Amino acid sequence: MQRTERLFALAEYLRGRRTGVTAEVLAERFSVTVRTIYRDLDALRAAALPVGAERGRGGGYALDRGYSLPPVNFTAREAALVVALGRFAIDMRLLPFTGTLESALDKVRSALSTSAQRELLARLRELTFLGVPSLPTRKPVREALERAWFERQPLRITYVDSNFLETVREVRIESVVMDRHETRLDAVDLASGERRHFRLDRITRAEVVGA
Repeated sequence: MQRTERLFALAEYLRGRRTGVTAEVLAERFSVTVRTIYRDLDALRAAALPVGAERGRGGGYALDRGYSLPPVNFTAREAALVVALGRFAIDMRLLPFTGTLESALDKVRSALSTSAQRELLARLRELTFLGVPSLPTRKPVREALERAWFERQPLRITYVDSNFLETVREVRIESVVMDRHETRLDAVDLASGERRHFRLDRITRAEVVGA
C-alpha cells in the first residue's frame, strides 16, 4: 500500500472508530511500524484532520467528536447486520478481497454516532457464526488478484499443482469461483489458450502483468 493510499485508509479507519485506538493497533492493522503510524498521524493533522490523543482506559488516537461525518444514515441495526456479514465473509475467507471489504466496513462504522457505534459493538458480540473457513491464502496474492480482476489486467502467477510441480504462468481471469473451502480462479492460460481452474491457496506468488 502506497503512503497516500494508506493515509486515506487510516483516516477512514479513525472515522469508523470514534473511541481511541492505540498506535500499536494501527501499526498492526496497516502492516507498518509504530514510528510510521506516528508520521502518518502527523501528516493527517497537517492536512487539518482533527486527530487527538485520549488518555486512560479505552484511550488512544481518535478524531475530534465534533468532526463532521459523511451523509449516510445507517441505523445501528442496519450497520450491525452489514458489519456482521462482512466480518463473517472475512473470517470464513468467503471472498479473497479482504482489504477492500475491511475498508468498506470502516465506512459503514464511520456513518454512525458514538452512541450508535457502542450499540453496534454490543449487538455484534451477541452474534455467532459457525463454519469451516476456506483455505488460507497469501495477502500479496489476494491483493494482486483483486487488482487484476477489477482492472481487467493479466496476472502472472507461480502455481504449485497437486504433484508439487511449480510453474509460472500468465493468465487472464474470467471469473472467481468460491466453492465451500476452496477459492479458484477460472482463467485462460495466455501461453496455451486453455481455460482452467487454479486454486488460490496453491498460488505462491502473483503480480499484475505490466505493473
